[in-house]
Amino acid sequence: MALKKSDLYSSLWRSCDELRGGMDASQYKDYILTLLFVKYVTDKAKSDRDSLIDVPAGGSFDDMVALKGDKEIGEKINKIIGKLAEANGLQKVIDQADFDDEEKLGKDKEMVDRLSKLVAIFADLDFRGSRAEGDDLLGDAYEYLMRHFATESGKSKGQFYTPAEVSRVLAKVVGIGQGTRQDHTVYDPTCGSGSLLLKVADEAPRGLTVYGQEKDNATWALAQMNMILHGYEDRDIRKGDTITSPQFTQGARLQTFDFAVANPPFSIKSWSNGLENDYGRFEFGRPPEKNGDYAFLLHILKSLKSTGKAAVILPHGVLFRGGAEATIRKELLRRGYIKGIIGLPANLFYGTNIAACLMILDKENAQARTGIFMIDASKGFIKDGNKNRLRSQDIHKIVDIFNRQIEIERYSRMVPLHEIADLKNGYNLNISRYIDSSEAEDIQDLHAHLHGGIPERDLEALSGYWEAFPSLRGTLFKANRLGYIDLAVSVTEVQQAVLDSDEFQKFATNVRSQVDDWFATHRPTLQALSADTVPKDLITQISDDLLARFKSDPLLDEYDIYEQLMAYWHGVMHDDVFLIMNEGWLDAAKPRKTIEDKERKLSEDPDLEIGTGRMKAKYKMDLIPPALVVARYFADEQAEVITLNAVVEEASRAVEEYIEENAVEDGLLVEAMDDGKISKALASTRLKVARHEGTDPQEIKALQHLIKLYNDETVAKKAAREAQAALDLSTLKKYGDLTVPEIKLLVLDGKWHTTITKRVVGELNALALALVSRIEELGERYGETLGNLEAELSELDRLVAMHLTDMGVK
Repeated sequence: MALKKSDLYSSLWRSCDELRGGMDASQYKDYILTLLFVKYVTDKAKSDRDSLIDVPAGGSFDDMVALKGDKEIGEKINKIIGKLAEANGLQKVIDQADFDDEEKLGKDKEMVDRLSKLVAIFADLDFRGSRAEGDDLLGDAYEYLMRHFATESGKSKGQFYTPAEVSRVLAKVVGIGQGTRQDHTVYDPTCGSGSLLLKVADEAPRGLTVYGQEKDNATWALAQMNMILHGYEDRDIRKGDTITSPQFTQGARLQTFDFAVANPPFSIKSWSNGLENDYGRFEFGRPPEKNGDYAFLLHILKSLKSTGKAAVILPHGVLFRGGAEATIRKELLRRGYIKGIIGLPANLFYGTNIAACLMILDKENAQARTGIFMIDASKGFIKDGNKNRLRSQDIHKIVDIFNRQIEIERYSRMVPLHEIADLKNGYNLNISRYIDSSEAEDIQDLHAHLHGGIPERDLEALSGYWEAFPSLRGTLFKANRLGYIDLAVSVTEVQQAVLDSDEFQKFATNVRSQVDDWFATHRPTLQALSADTVPKDLITQISDDLLARFKSDPLLDEYDIYEQLMAYWHGVMHDDVFLIMNEGWLDAAKPRKTIEDKERKLSEDPDLEIGTGRMKAKYKMDLIPPALVVARYFADEQAEVITLNAVVEEASRAVEEYIEENAVEDGLLVEAMDDGKISKALASTRLKVARHEGTDPQEIKALQHLIKLYNDETVAKKAAREAQAALDLSTLKKYGDLTVPEIKLLVLDGKWHTTITKRVVGELNALALALVSRIEELGERYGETLGNLEAELSELDRLVAMHLTDMGVK
């Protein structure tokens, strides 16, 4: 039984992290990713005779497994990796990490135990079926580990990795499409671990020809491994400083490419140290000595073919700083090289907390360019730990709006070059000059505060609602005077009036029907899931269709609907698809015993527990939650359990109420109390003493009644517990009887369709509550006029004066 992908990755990370010892994550990643690499190429060589990686005798992961417990395990692992490196020309690539380093891995038994456990962790993985298409086990595992290493490495050491969400945006706005050929070239002059290059190459139907350069030796080695792991054995990743020592040259000129992407170090001060040849890169001006942002930008521009396109991550300062940078910016604009600018949220990147932007360059038809398309996407993100992260809806919206050049108020705009060049702006590209993304001010109406009534302009701001629910406005409001209206219902009745309206009910029904029709369209595809399914293509197909169906909706934001599906996909559905692909419907639905690995400190919360004590068996149902099976096949038994639990609650409440009533000071149960509590045992003990001493018969009677109540509670709990145990056992047995058609029905309709519908309806409810909240706010804001307040104050003054008079105060 395969683990869910998310469980596999999280257990992999926790296991590795447990064994990290004294190393920080920036060092530890080299060990982990090297083992991942050796494991992958070993598995691939077993299943793919055409593999470009040769795994020699004595140079495989299996040879590492044989070393578990060996006193010389560190030295021997180094030799195994050395053989693999030598056989494939990967010296100084996969042999960077020293597995015999006592300072990092410990001495003697500590090293042996640590390395033995690490090897055991990776031995559990099986990459023989990996297709390295961006949605396979290996690619996702590598991505997961890289992201966690970047997060753990801290501000100064996490720059080897560009967040996958940002990489996807660059990949989709740089101009790659269905017509992009495999021999088209893509170049990243500061490629880090290569994740950005891979995301871009993945956008082309058959991939791209990949080139990159990286300054840091260890990160360059990571990039080399990353490329091989993803099927780019013929990559060209070179070492060196891109500005002072560019590796891709043709004589005195730079080599040029069809596409370029980059996330260069922000505002680096030492960019020109050792610079001798500028290769004509600074024809529009030399960047400031203490700031290298434009050095990288101009290098990328010079590295593009005459129709080349690029997307570069840069700090916002490049848009507005003066001096030499202003001169360069002016020349780039005058020549039409800048196609667009996208402002991103702050705190997305691992090396810095500042907000950055994407600058999109395009040499094709540059002279004919008359404007710059700008997007302010700074408000679209979600908090994720101590960083911000772009959601699926943020990515899709940015890409849609940029590629289609759609103007949206407060979000995007095509800014004419003549406006940028005028005296007021002077070639300043600061996005806030051209797009006001601030929230519209909620203006207080003094006249309405004085004389009452809600200003009609506040209702006009809700025009989308009135277009969708034309008669609802008439139900909620009535005329007051010119320009002002009153609530026709009380503030407390607004919510019910909205939810009960025929138009809202019809709207809700239509939304559900849209989702039903969408799911019915794709149900045959989902039902046909198999080992040949490509999850990335599947989710793209169904999510884009869902988004398109809600694009014309006057109220619901299609990107909010899209996010509901994508969040469910990333959280649950992708795992389900992975299980079905790898195990088939029947085996994927089988229960499995929970993982309990004390040595690696791994444990899972069970979905179902059978038996008690040492005989207790704990099960996980990864594909079909027990609640679905119970609801479909054991509704009567579940109803009986609910009834019995209600009896338990009633019996427990009777105990609590009786104790509360009689355990007060001088109460009949006070003598049985111990530390403010009274149990059945305490009541029984006190009853024996009371009988022996001939105490008040009322106390004896009270104790007897309490013991009876406790007995009733015990009987009720036993009945409920036995019914639940019987239901759990029947449920577990039912899993073994499920047929493939039954499993598909439970998963497709009972789980996926039902959950997605609930999530979309949640957006609908949030929409309604937003309307209700705004109307209630306006109703309360202008419900009390100045006259009313003055009358109320006058009445209070009168009452105070009257009370003072009654007390004899003049």
